[in-house]
Amino acid sequence: MKKRFLLLLTLVATMAALPAEAKKDKTTPEQKGLLAINRPTAEAHVGFLASDALKGRESGTEHGHIAGEYLIAVLKQMNATPLFGDSFAQPFDAYSYERRNAGFTVNPESVEKIKKVPHRIAPMRNILAKIEGRNPEEIVIVGAHYDHLGFDPMLVGDQIFNGADDNASGVQAVLQILAAFQATGQQPERTVIFALWDGEERGLLGSTYFVNNFAQMKKVKGYMNFDMIGRDCAEGRPNHFTLMHAPKDSVFTAWLNSDIAQYSLALDPQFKTGEDFNNGSDQVPFFKAGIPFVWYQTGGHPDFHMPTDETSRINWDKMVEITKASFLCLWKMANNP
Repeated sequence: MKKRFLLLLTLVATMAALPAEAKKDKTTPEQKGLLAINRPTAEAHVGFLASDALKGRESGTEHGHIAGEYLIAVLKQMNATPLFGDSFAQPFDAYSYERRNAGFTVNPESVEKIKKVPHRIAPMRNILAKIEGRNPEEIVIVGAHYDHLGFDPMLVGDQIFNGADDNASGVQAVLQILAAFQATGQQPERTVIFALWDGEERGLLGSTYFVNNFAQMKKVKGYMNFDMIGRDCAEGRPNHFTLMHAPKDSVFTAWLNSDIAQYSLALDPQFKTGEDFNNGSDQVPFFKAGIPFVWYQTGGHPDFHMPTDETSRINWDKMVEITKASFLCLWKMANNP
């Protein structure tokens, strides 16, 4: 009895010496996730993807392949789980007629016609990871395209279309949100797929291929898209960005306004209904499949699809704030009834 009493006294003394936060961690999963999102990580991902060394990472080219290898290496370092088997890559081929200015397609009917004549093939890869949910019968997806326009050797001066905003900015958001989910220490209710699409600049090829071929599309309850979240496009509003969503009566606007107030995020959102703006990025195949979506974007600018879309023009702080807000939104998409 005496030994037990002395042991109890020792335990009490030890607990008393611990800091208050160590006795009972009151940090919520959302707060833990937010702490994992930061500017240095954003700068590292965007800096590499938009560097001159990647020559504009055009899909179907050597440099586009290198960009994909980088993303796979990052996911492995994060101990992420591939969506399919033991590979993060979902390879697919895009086809076009022999003319150099002909568009590529992954539409099965179009591909069958193209194969009957001289044609071109571009090998591409989506990069896909997942966090398994407690309820694997429901899925939410977050995605961004990692390809860009490559380079033009006939240009005088800068020949590389770096694509810092379009769309290295969105890629870093997907990767940081994955890290945030891991940092929560809590398994989400729904399975979350983290998608990095190839071939967007050639016609939404990667996301279209996925929607047309993913066997579990009926389980997908929502999609979040990033495309260009790194610039200041509204004069006098450095914290401005646009949230596009569908359907019109979705909860995304209420969630965002609530999170901005609760977590003191330096953001000035503008809302647009997705039914009025359902083209131009990888949310389109999901929209056509009847899946609710939310799309984060900071808008067009003079450097859009120009060699001047470089890292030096990124608003890093706003981009990180948008990433934090979107993590909070995706957390609700993955957990709320």
